[in-house]
Amino acid sequence: MEVLRSILSCFSSRSRSRTRAQSHALWSSGASDKNKSMVEQLQRYGIIRSSKVAEVMEAVDRGLFVPPGGSPYFDSPMLIGYNATISAPHMHAACLELLEKNLQPGMRALDVGSGTGYLTACIALMVGSEGRAVGVEHIPELVATSIENIKKSAAAPQLNDGSLSIHIADGREGWPELAPYDAIHVGAAAPQIPEALIEQLKPGGRMVIPVGTMFQELKVVDKKLDGTVCIRDETSVRYVPLTSKEAQLHAN
Repeated sequence: MEVLRSILSCFSSRSRSRTRAQSHALWSSGASDKNKSMVEQLQRYGIIRSSKVAEVMEAVDRGLFVPPGGSPYFDSPMLIGYNATISAPHMHAACLELLEKNLQPGMRALDVGSGTGYLTACIALMVGSEGRAVGVEHIPELVATSIENIKKSAAAPQLNDGSLSIHIADGREGWPELAPYDAIHVGAAAPQIPEALIEQLKPGGRMVIPVGTMFQELKVVDKKLDGTVCIRDETSVRYVPLTSKEAQLHAN
């Protein structure tokens, strides 16, 4: 979940070659009014390259997960209440692209800071009913809302069969009951990578997590089969902090 002044840097060495003018044209070119158009726009600009990511983001209508009065198909974070946001579509797409190999059918994934449930629903479609998608969110009202949102979405069958679940929990502690996970997505910025999340990552698994306070980087954490951990920076970002429920609710 990003703050509204999200900073988009680059997604790969190839995208880092874009000029400032190109980047400005991309994100100021106007919002799509339909979910499919939003996905097609992200494809045109090379943010979505995977056909599977495109298929899933078309299937899960973002409009079901943004509060009334918002602009769900505009490429920007949106306020969802409780000092939280739903990330911009380009960030959701980028994270799904980074995690795609670890979101294959039958795999297990954890979404930390699941908010209104949008990305958790996308993840659920990627791993399928034979896999397991778990969302954790420490604001009970958002958990209740996210479940209702998912019930209206393409991921409803997985909520019904139990392969998708949302839980009230401190995301910094993950959800050890269903660990280890092939993929972990974290939707808020931690001052450092929580050790509990590294422990819950399966050997061969991958985590994407924003790290930092004033200056943040989206980090890609790969756990090798021998248990060693490799961390690299992907792009500069700006997310709300991964913190306690109390600190979030009383943030200025």
